Amino acid sequence: MTLDACLDAPQPTLLLQGLEEFNRGEFIECHESLERLWTSEPRPIRQLYQGILQISVAFHHLREHRYQPVVTLLERGYGYLEPFGPACMGVEVSALLASSARCLAEVKRLGPERLNDFDWSLVPSVETKSHYKADTENE
Repeated sequence: MTLDACLDAPQPTLLLQGLEEFNRGEFIECHESLERLWTSEPRPIRQLYQGILQISVAFHHLREHRYQPVVTLLERGYGYLEPFGPACMGVEVSALLASSARCLAEVKRLGPERLNDFDWSLVPSVETKSHYKADTENE
């Protein structure tokens, strides 16, 4: 999916705030920030926000050892994000998808009884192109 909005730098304040919260492991806070952005956005780019939001909430449920919500939200979030790869609004979507898929595979391998054995080092950081804005300004 090519959207004009994907060519934009990640400027919505709530997007940047949500990504920072995600990367600090503040998954509920990320959800709150991105939900406000998602619900107010009428364009299809809202699915980018929704995908990140759902992956974030999946990790919150993982902390609580809730197997089915983790699986459901990782799968649903992946589905929302996939059309926006490899990158959108400066967000490295493909990297987030790959890391989330590894987490999902590990959660499924562990099953509901062994979620406390999950390796939290697998949880992705949402990467952005730090040079994105400077590159586009020079064009």
